[in-house]
Amino acid sequence: MKGRKVTEPTAGQQPAQTPSDALVSEEAPPPDAVSPPADAVSPADAAAPERSAMDLVIVTGMSGGGRSTVARALENVGYYVVDNLPQALLVTMAELAYRSGGSARRTAMVLDVRSRAYSTDLPRAVRALRDRGFHPRVVFVDAGTDALIRRFEKVRRPHPLQAGGRLVDGIAAERELLREAREEADVLIDTSQLNENQLRGRVEEMFSHPEARALRLTVLSFGFKYGVPPDADFVVDARFLPNPYWVPELRDHSGREPAVSKYVLSQVGADEFLDGYARLLTSAAPGFEREGKRYLAVAVGCTGGKHRSVAIAEELASRLRDADLAAHAEHRDLGRE
Repeated sequence: MKGRKVTEPTAGQQPAQTPSDALVSEEAPPPDAVSPPADAVSPADAAAPERSAMDLVIVTGMSGGGRSTVARALENVGYYVVDNLPQALLVTMAELAYRSGGSARRTAMVLDVRSRAYSTDLPRAVRALRDRGFHPRVVFVDAGTDALIRRFEKVRRPHPLQAGGRLVDGIAAERELLREAREEADVLIDTSQLNENQLRGRVEEMFSHPEARALRLTVLSFGFKYGVPPDADFVVDARFLPNPYWVPELRDHSGREPAVSKYVLSQVGADEFLDGYARLLTSAAPGFEREGKRYLAVAVGCTGGKHRSVAIAEELASRLRDADLAAHAEHRDLGRE
């Protein structure tokens, strides 16, 4: 393939800790590697621009190289990921994804070609996809033999191709089985010196738009009398502010309405409170992103989740957006009273 991109590991970093867990059943009969679906479209339709524009990624590589980590990273940045896909279903799955549209137009298919039942000719299967109008990118994850041995010994599992031999024999057999696929891959990632977070970050950097990699914050208002949201990463208590419930003309209105919002935000300490939390979250966001967190829930509570927490959540989300963070407000208990 032309335009092959090779990614080198960073020296001195620690190796990944676990091998890929993706295993394919040995019991299924070996199917034809590139059999088209029964309702195959015409060659003219197959070459339609829509297929060539589809973002299709094929992930394969050595056992223990990090395929599962790559799959999770692609899922993080918006791909529809199909794991443990038999190679014989490659064309069929691509057609199903194409026809379903929507988010499936960005599809990643993770192949485990170690199984003798499903191992065929990956380059030929990729060519079959190209003949139908798709432009797939093949990602191959690899690692040195010493690194693979350490990973398998750590989890105390035999290599799937080891049979009755030594671990190194299974690795050598798989390396030979995947030799041609490795040579023709578009992206080669050597994970020998990468841990899981480093590998995930590298894949997300390669395959996502900047906005897809950004941390997404949900600022969730709630009422303490209904319980604290169990998935909250931060819990903010707005009950130190005067309660609009005790103002007759505001009681029946919510914190999303201008009168209530103005009342809450004009109270002594409200602005300082919002500034402090906005600075805290803005400064913490890059660290969460480096650690692989993609979603952060900030729960803002008041007594019933109708007035103060709603107004504060809306304003805090607005200030976070002003700081170039992807934030939106939701209101769990609004309307429960």
